[in-house]
Amino acid sequence: MGYEFQSAEDLVTALRAGEVTSVELTDEAIARIERDDEVINAICVPDFDRARVAARDADRARARGEDRPLLGVPVTVKESYNVAGLPTTWGMPQHRDHVPAEDAVQVSRLRRAGAVMLGKTNVPLGLQDLQSFNDIYGTTNNPWDHARTSGGSSGGSAAALACGFGALSIGSDIGGSLRTPAHFCGVYAHKPTLGLAANRGMVPPFAPALPVDLDLAVVGPMARTARDLALLLDVMAGPDPLTLGVAHDLKLPVARHQRLSDFRVLVLDEHPLIATGSAVRAGVNRVADALADGGARVERHTSLLPDLAEAATLYTQLLFSGSVARFPVDAYEQLRDRAAGLSAEDRSLDAARLRGMVFSHRDWLAANDRRELHRHGWRRFFAEFDAVVCPITPTPAFPHDHDPDLLERRIDIDGVEYPFFDQLVWAGLATMPGLPATAIPAGPSSDGLPVGVQLIGPMYEDRTPLRLAELLEQRIGGFRPPHRGVLPE
Repeated sequence: MGYEFQSAEDLVTALRAGEVTSVELTDEAIARIERDDEVINAICVPDFDRARVAARDADRARARGEDRPLLGVPVTVKESYNVAGLPTTWGMPQHRDHVPAEDAVQVSRLRRAGAVMLGKTNVPLGLQDLQSFNDIYGTTNNPWDHARTSGGSSGGSAAALACGFGALSIGSDIGGSLRTPAHFCGVYAHKPTLGLAANRGMVPPFAPALPVDLDLAVVGPMARTARDLALLLDVMAGPDPLTLGVAHDLKLPVARHQRLSDFRVLVLDEHPLIATGSAVRAGVNRVADALADGGARVERHTSLLPDLAEAATLYTQLLFSGSVARFPVDAYEQLRDRAAGLSAEDRSLDAARLRGMVFSHRDWLAANDRRELHRHGWRRFFAEFDAVVCPITPTPAFPHDHDPDLLERRIDIDGVEYPFFDQLVWAGLATMPGLPATAIPAGPSSDGLPVGVQLIGPMYEDRTPLRLAELLEQRIGGFRPPHRGVLPE
């Protein structure tokens, strides 16, 4: 039939018109996974039998006159979401037999919207890598170059979308885990405003699925078109019905503008703490040129931009403070000893990581106070601008690197090595203050790898970067399937 690379929006249109059935779409997606996924390894937990049942139910519902936003559309779900009856391990071997009895709130919303879940997608150990590999499910390869990573921690979802394994997926993001895989695999993703989409049930296997407010972390949509991102965000957005949902209804403001010529955009391609690779710089400039050609007001500098170096340091401290919060006492004491040995003059990101790991509650509150000042700075910025265009990481997808000591890894940027985690500074630009950010393809690099950029928007105005993404897709193109020779014929 050839529906595997069509948008979810087009699939819904075809289903409504009776041109195709959900059973046909689901069988086609399953056949493609069975044919191609052996070399990609994106779908780590297939759920094909239940998917076929759900597809038949969707066709029957449509025959009865029902019409829901995703009725009959095949999708995937990141492994870290609880799905009743399927394992949720976060790649941790000690939890390989953990099978939740209840769906995550976002899985429930997908089901209510009529989506057909094909299975779960691969992740790194504990979701703590920019790659997706673990000892339970193995390594997910980049569909464009199998020697390179698909990204992490939503790397399985991005690879699945690039290969045509379902029209949509859902992931999560604290260190660029939605945006980086989208950038590496040439697809779209949206990191929502902090707290916009309920996260209950996207939880480690050792923790109860409670409706807690997370710091920095969000759940969000992934797709092959900008309009599909908006479609899926409408399904996902809204407070948890067990907490704020008791009293609050969500009403996102419309996009600030509908025409490209009305947008006011700041373009950034340099960071004070890390270089930007030539391939990514070229992608940023392609988007900048498209904006200017479309009549948008494009600036490269403004005094309104919050300090990038301080923002990166704050983000690093807050991120690593949370990442080691449950470390054993002896490991924590070792970190405290190492942090005590740092020079007071050491302001590197390595030092910020180590200091953040041993934050006291007093330290965290002081960092959070500085974060609030940055948020206020962004409010002033967005009174004059509508969006920021900037890198997601400094390079396209890098070769697989399975060194278990992540703090000793290095990232090569045009021949110069930097600490592996320093590349998170661009993701943290939106994450630290909780701003929405949309990852879009910006064309291939000179060696054919996908390159993406992010569009950062005002808090709770998620429709603004999403609309800008749609307008840019019309001008510079969007997702392109991997070339022949990478996937089987």
